[in-house]
Amino acid sequence: MGVVNVTPDSFSDGGRFLDAGAARDHALALLDAGADWLDVGGESTRPGAEPVSEADELDRVIPVIEAVLAARPDARISIDTMKPGVARAAVRAGAAMWNDVNALRAEGAVEAAADLGCLVALMHMQGEPRTMQANPAYEDVTSEVARFLGQRAGAALAAGVERERIVLDPGIGFGKTLQHNLALMAALEHFTSLDFPILFGASRKRFIAALDDSAAEATDRLGGSLAAALQAARAGCALIRVHDVRESVQALKVQAAIHSAAR
Repeated sequence: MGVVNVTPDSFSDGGRFLDAGAARDHALALLDAGADWLDVGGESTRPGAEPVSEADELDRVIPVIEAVLAARPDARISIDTMKPGVARAAVRAGAAMWNDVNALRAEGAVEAAADLGCLVALMHMQGEPRTMQANPAYEDVTSEVARFLGQRAGAALAAGVERERIVLDPGIGFGKTLQHNLALMAALEHFTSLDFPILFGASRKRFIAALDDSAAEATDRLGGSLAAALQAARAGCALIRVHDVRESVQALKVQAAIHSAAR
């Protein structure tokens, strides 16, 4: 899943693709590089990010979705939003998945997901983007995240979302310390055993810099991003959300070839 941030303030590439034409070209390049999905977002969810209005978010993402699908009608697009209104408009424009870092907790979100009938990814986040990294704490991060995801999946099912349309995401970097992130990545097989597809996103995230102080800039974190992606693939995650699609696809192909040769 290739990342298309149509934002001025995302942690990795904010401002680079704010223009709809630039975002479309970037999205098409990601498809050419091997992306199976494009995750289009118009509101940054980096730590400390301020919310944007629904109108602004719509103005950012809908032209990009329409432009990408005009050029590549077969493209599979996910809308990365916490707002049910944005999700509804994006699906009308052709998006096939709603990637919600708020796990359908906004007012009217579970009802919207049931109405839309699209895939929906439910992510764990402690707090909200503005505050989530302010001393996050857990007694047992793996069991607590798994319990939350099970509860949110149950809420979606109760609202009428079909089971086969639910995807879960442990939320690496969203209200977690370095040790929390490492514990979750070490326990990914626990999540892939929950009988839902798992979406995993660790690309360019700050925990990599905590392990390698030479990676202060997000673009310096390719090696750590690839290591995390390979761990996710070994654990059986269904979708891996990345910024560096070509490099990630190559790494995953090599890992798969090695695994096949060892049989």
